[in-house]
Formats: sequence, structure tokens, C-alpha cells
Amino acid sequence: MASNASEPLVSGKPSSNPVSHSRVPVIGISTYVERARWGVWDTDAVLLHRSYVDCVLRAGGTPVLLPSVGAGTGALAAVDGLVLAGGADVQPGRYGHEPHPRTIARPERDGFEFALLDSALAGGIPVLGVCRGMEVLNVALGGTLTQHLPEVTGGTEHQPAPGSYGTTVVRLERDSRAGEILGAETKCRCYHHQAVERLGEGLRPVGWAEDGTVEAVELPGAAFVLGVQWHPEQDPDDVRLFAALVEEAAKQ
Repeated sequence: MASNASEPLVSGKPSSNPVSHSRVPVIGISTYVERARWGVWDTDAVLLHRSYVDCVLRAGGTPVLLPSVGAGTGALAAVDGLVLAGGADVQPGRYGHEPHPRTIARPERDGFEFALLDSALAGGIPVLGVCRGMEVLNVALGGTLTQHLPEVTGGTEHQPAPGSYGTTVVRLERDSRAGEILGAETKCRCYHHQAVERLGEGLRPVGWAEDGTVEAVELPGAAFVLGVQWHPEQDPDDVRLFAALVEEAAKQ
């Protein structure tokens, strides 16, 4: 049985002795910018899957939603760690490609998140990139993306159907940060039709799906800069990645 969503976790397991620090780390989470409906409203909104918030809470952090609009440069003043959440595709012009017919971009969100990431890297703020967040990290460091993965792999296992997560087994380098957190292999939920093509400068690939798709990258030498192509927030019983981010954020 899963523990209460508000109970702090360390390394993904309930603990009566959470990370020791004088102030609970504040974790900023970037948001979607989409048309949405709720109650009597049908309007533009900034929003986020609640599972991100629950995972940060269970990992011992205080989640704060960062509206992905505007310049993004001042948002880090209020946070100790950053989650770049999943969402729409990165605008292909940012890595010198023409848009694929299946690419759906959100330029306003790109502007905010790329500026936010630049500030985080410059300031040594711990970063966890999730799905789109890993793609933002790769492109920000000069990499490129495969815009429609099924054309490369020949299958749709990474994104089986709209709103339906796939299951991927990812092999991890044991001597990587991701490997230290999750072990040599992890079974995870995925929902992506794009992936790393050319790696960004300085990034190290540390996780792969069985078909060779890069599923995890990290920035060696940085305090904590890790990107995963899958969706760890979809497994609320395993918040080890979020717990590792919170632990690093506690040092800020």
C-alpha cells in the first residue's frame, strides 16, 4: 500500500528521518501553457499534472509552480532546485531544423524554460529534466532532436497512443549519477515521440532503452544536472529521482 502523499521520503522510501536541513528545500516546477477546461471555464491556462507536486512533497520538498511565460530569469530567486517538466515539443528552429509535421511546439514556453535553465546552470541550481525537460537540456547545450522517433525505431512503444504511457526498461551506467540513484536497470513509464539525436556539448549519455534510444543524460562536474526521457512522476511509489534532487537542493 502506498504511503500518504504528504509523508516525506528519502531515496524513494518513507522515512522518519528525512534529509536534515534547517529549511525545507523549495523545488520550482515549470508548467504547461495550454487551452484548458474546468468548471464553467474554457480559457488559456498554466497548469501541471498533480503527480509532479505529489512526488516533490513525498521526497521532502516544497513544490512551487513556475508559470512558463515571460523571461524566466527571475524565477530562480525563490527556489533551491528545478524540475523542467514534460510537455509539448521544443521548437525545431532552436536546433536548426525545419518542423516535422508531427511536431507541436510552444515557443512562449521555450523562451521561458531556456532562460530558466541558463540561469540554473550558471547559478549551480540542481536540475532534473523530465521528458521535454531532458530535450530542453540537450538543445540548450547545442544538441539536436529526432523529431518523430517511430521513423527511426519502427515502433510506437515509447508513445503507444494519445494519453497512454508505454513501459520501457532502461539500462543505466553504474558509475553515473542516475545509476547510483536507480541501479543498473529501471522499469519506467514513458510518453515521448522525440529523442536525442546529437548530444549537447558536455552531456554524457547514461541510460538507454532496448532499441538504443538515449533515455538519460547528465552533465558531469555539475552539482546535479540530470535529464530522463521517461516520466518518473508517474510512479508515486518510487520518488528516488525527486528525493535526490531535494537532497541536493538542501545544500543550496
